[in-house]
Amino acid sequence: MRSRIAVALSPLLLGTTVHATELPVDAYDLDEIVVTASRRAEESFELPYSVNVQDTRALIDVRQVRTIPDAMREMPGVMVQKTGHGQGSPFIRGFTGLRTLFLIDGIRLNNSTFRDGPNQYWNTVDALSVQRLEVVKGPSSVLYGSDAVGGTVSVVSRRFSDLEGDTLRGRVLLRGSMAEESVVARPEVGFSAGDWTVFAGASLKSFGDLQAGGSTGTQPKTGYDERDADLKVTYDIAPDRQLTAALQHVDQDDAWRMHKTVFAKSWRGTTTGSEQRRSLDQARTLGYLQYKANGLDALANADMTLSLSWHEQHETRHRIRADGRADLQGMDVGTLGVWGQLDIPVRHGSWTTGIEVYRDKVDSFRSDYNEDGSLRGTSIQGPVADDATYTTADVFLQNQAMFGDHGLLVTGVRYTRASADADAVEDPLTGEQTSISDSWNNLTGSIRYSHSVENRAVFAGISQGFRAPNLSDLTRYDSARSNEIETPVADLEPEQFVSYELGVKFNNDTWSAQLAAFHTSINDLVIRTPTGRVIDGDNEVTKRNSGSGGIDGIELQATVNLNDDWSIFGNLTWVDGEVDTYPDSSTKMVSEPLDRLMPLRTFLGARWRPQEGRYWFEALVSSAAEQDQLSTRDAADTDRIPPGGTPGYAILSLRGGWQATRDLRIALAAENVFDRDYRIHGSGLNEPGRNLVVTLQHQFR
Repeated sequence: MRSRIAVALSPLLLGTTVHATELPVDAYDLDEIVVTASRRAEESFELPYSVNVQDTRALIDVRQVRTIPDAMREMPGVMVQKTGHGQGSPFIRGFTGLRTLFLIDGIRLNNSTFRDGPNQYWNTVDALSVQRLEVVKGPSSVLYGSDAVGGTVSVVSRRFSDLEGDTLRGRVLLRGSMAEESVVARPEVGFSAGDWTVFAGASLKSFGDLQAGGSTGTQPKTGYDERDADLKVTYDIAPDRQLTAALQHVDQDDAWRMHKTVFAKSWRGTTTGSEQRRSLDQARTLGYLQYKANGLDALANADMTLSLSWHEQHETRHRIRADGRADLQGMDVGTLGVWGQLDIPVRHGSWTTGIEVYRDKVDSFRSDYNEDGSLRGTSIQGPVADDATYTTADVFLQNQAMFGDHGLLVTGVRYTRASADADAVEDPLTGEQTSISDSWNNLTGSIRYSHSVENRAVFAGISQGFRAPNLSDLTRYDSARSNEIETPVADLEPEQFVSYELGVKFNNDTWSAQLAAFHTSINDLVIRTPTGRVIDGDNEVTKRNSGSGGIDGIELQATVNLNDDWSIFGNLTWVDGEVDTYPDSSTKMVSEPLDRLMPLRTFLGARWRPQEGRYWFEALVSSAAEQDQLSTRDAADTDRIPPGGTPGYAILSLRGGWQATRDLRIALAAENVFDRDYRIHGSGLNEPGRNLVVTLQHQFR
């Protein structure tokens, strides 16, 4: 049997149980079947992409992750910034926020209100409801459209077949963490009757104030509560025809941005905020119907997928200023999504084609209050325009052609039309209501090639990415970075990106490795530009298509099997990049480092996993170099970044697991063993100090 060796240096991969067939998917397993890279199920080793995969066993049994961003924090090419404990935002190859795309069962989480810079929305996906997570790094706009620039992350939600047992099966999961004083509980149940299967789960989460390492100690106002539920019903119409209905809901309460408030603690010279309160409530509900048919004779034996979805996302921010004045603002976004896809096999490859249409309906609000709590007034809009719509319509075509037994050429093209209509926009100068309406057309292409011989592969590619201006670009009237307020603007154009990538892969019974180097050129980047005006105590910034520049990076990952039981693993990421920007209110443009540029990061570990044992153990050292390459905006963000930059760190963590009985699994982790006090670059709080994490899982069947 071919060995399944991780091409990674990351411990996201590994867990163990009694039987090898029950091992979790290794995050860099080159033999793993992936879908996101090509919208088809294919072996990752042969594809001309950098892809990482994790299944629920790696996420829960090994990593014991708290959130979706946490699931990515040890992947090469990724840095997870945390504005708050409930607000994580991965930087993938230098990009985050609205320049990275998230999919849930093929449906976009991104909507037209996502803002520039780190945001909190990926935390509204329950990590415990995810069966599988795939990350494709670099632009994927040909297959997934706008926003797929730094990377595309796709999750597959859990279903009946993911539980063990017969017609009635279930699982109870309990997780506790010492440093965050948290308790998490998730029961799941599934049953089948004839052609029907049903899966249901719920997660209850309570997080206390986070304990940092060293002298920082307790970080007030970092705890929050969350409630999640999901339901999936599948009907097998015929052996190759399936209909799935699903419903997901996430509700997160009182997740503070503590660094903006008086409760913040100064660390290495950071400033503390002046606000008495700044907290967010988040809620998200997704419902969808999906029909899948394989081997359609009438369509050249094609496989077909059709999807109809309704996605609601709500957020409310509660702020109390230093002088006691308060405001309550937020928005409600309802998104109708329709997409269809055909996968058509041909003699020497395949064609993939499809259409996608998404339409956002946005309602936005803001109310201001006096010090005594009385209503002072309401605004025309909240963070973005009120009474607004945003529509994207796309068609795409991709071909995969085999050249002999070893070559694979992937070419594709996508046409996108996006339009925005915002009826209630506040003019920051006059305070009067105005409107903004615009539309854009974009054509995107890519060409990638892979040549694989036995256990070696070389791949290269040129991929375009783009991002159409959204409602956040055009109409946002809200806080941006520390002490900045972003105001509406019109006449923006799509951002354009071109990524060049070259990589090699190796995979045999003794060792595995992957090396990828990339360069991404940036043109027409929408950048925040200071105007010199001050609005309600904050410096005004507007947007322009003025940014151009580039990002370079190297990602190295490897695993060496010392014997049947022991292996060593590690990864290294180096990223550097600059972009043209306006550092102040003058009209002089300069080239500066990218905002929140990832420092040099490494992970190095050793793992013991007996082939037929009931136990496993691993030790991991994660490190980051000092990041002193700061843009003007980073240097001014003194709430989050210490003067001169973010110090480096090296952290030791230990993990282990025990298959106690046939149905009971126990996972333990001792994180940050030496209680180091450290912070991920650009974050608004410090990471946990010495921390014990325990997860119990019991199956019933």
